[in-house]
Amino acid sequence: MTASTASPLPSVNRQFVLRARPVGMPKESDFQLVEARIPALTQGQLLLATLFLSVDPYMRGRMTGIRTYADPVDIGQVMVGGTVGKVIQTTHPQFQVGDVVAGYWGWQEFAVSDGKGLQKLDPHVAPPSTALGVLGMPGMTAYFGFLDICQPKPAESAVVSGAAGAVGSLVGQIAKIKGCRAVGIAGSDDKIRWLTGELGFDAAFNYKASGNYAQTLKEFCPRGIDCYFDNVGGPLTDAVLPLLNLRARMSICGQISQYNAAQPEPGVRPYIHLLTKQARAEGFIVSQFADRFHQGVRQMAEWLKEGKLKYRETVIEGFENMPRALIGVLGGDNTGKMLVAVRQAL
Repeated sequence: MTASTASPLPSVNRQFVLRARPVGMPKESDFQLVEARIPALTQGQLLLATLFLSVDPYMRGRMTGIRTYADPVDIGQVMVGGTVGKVIQTTHPQFQVGDVVAGYWGWQEFAVSDGKGLQKLDPHVAPPSTALGVLGMPGMTAYFGFLDICQPKPAESAVVSGAAGAVGSLVGQIAKIKGCRAVGIAGSDDKIRWLTGELGFDAAFNYKASGNYAQTLKEFCPRGIDCYFDNVGGPLTDAVLPLLNLRARMSICGQISQYNAAQPEPGVRPYIHLLTKQARAEGFIVSQFADRFHQGVRQMAEWLKEGKLKYRETVIEGFENMPRALIGVLGGDNTGKMLVAVRQAL
């Protein structure tokens, strides 16, 4: 099969590799921008030009050198991450030049693929960037992590930490769709206004301005907490535990307050609260629901179309800004989904 090509083709691929394992908050010097030659395609391959790079808190865990639920990134290895790109050359029978796809080829401007793991996107149905957000991994994290684990019921109280992020902002809206009282916790007054305004949360508070998390939560959740979706961990979660209602459910999605800690912080032992309230706390990794993603995407897309679900993207322009974008996510700079847009003259 003769290769189908978009002209002109690039010859050099810029990549970010891990240069050093961070101590505390990552620094831009922990990454190195390198150039690699783009090889000629063999039969059944395609060349992808990156359009959007996903920026997610889990990336910090991949930099530690310790295997958790996935292999760590080795020193000198291209940083991992979700991507959206365009096919610019192909010898693959199932892909054409111009196809837009989502995949996982990491922090690089171009990638050669055999087509496995790629998802074709229809830009007429939804903007391609949503495949990295509301209709992608964060959306599925919110959908399954909240509905399957918290199992919300109408009139229950649902609290979400990290509520203005890509996942948390969707969890609160799903809680409202299911008839719950949604209470969000975020890190700025602007984020609180977005949550309680456009997104329709019943209440939210800025933890950076709260002198007493426990007292603030009591005021915002006078009938206690039935569902807690935890993106943050640390002192916020410690304050939630005494307010759990009988048979409350906690979905443990992330612990972003702990990702940059040099050593574990002392905290409340949760078991007495789980015991006396007959409550359940369950951690999850979104990939455990992979065989049902099509269901989640279909429902989330329907809610978007109906106007029941809204999303926001914080977009940083320029591939060279990828390290700065990750540092920003870990510091709470984003509202909604953080993305890096890669400009290609193709």
